[in-house]
Amino acid sequence: MAERTLRGARLGGQSFEDERGIEFAARQQVGYACARGHEFEITMSVEAEIPALWECPRCGAEARATSGIEPEVKAEKPARTHWDMLLERRSEKELEEILAERLELLRGGEIGPAHLHRASSRKRKASV
Repeated sequence: MAERTLRGARLGGQSFEDERGIEFAARQQVGYACARGHEFEITMSVEAEIPALWECPRCGAEARATSGIEPEVKAEKPARTHWDMLLERRSEKELEEILAERLELLRGGEIGPAHLHRASSRKRKASV
């Protein structure tokens, strides 16, 4: 194992790579300012799509680009309620008919909680 170690190298030491012959990508500085008055710059590629909002590194609030880029406004769909989804499947007339049928079965003791059935069956036995 001692044969494979690099002599003169130490952990956390200098790198043996140099920057000669390396061409860095074109970069740009993009400025941002948050609502609390903090201003900062982010280095980005020239080819990158610049976001309109960025998190402030000091306070965590949303910061807007100082170049005037506006954030996209996303169209929000209204929340669909259970009633809306029910009306997609059935008409109000159908729903009224189903309600009438179910109420008739409930009042007749054919459906519903068990304690209602026991009470109605006691009444029937008492009247017989």
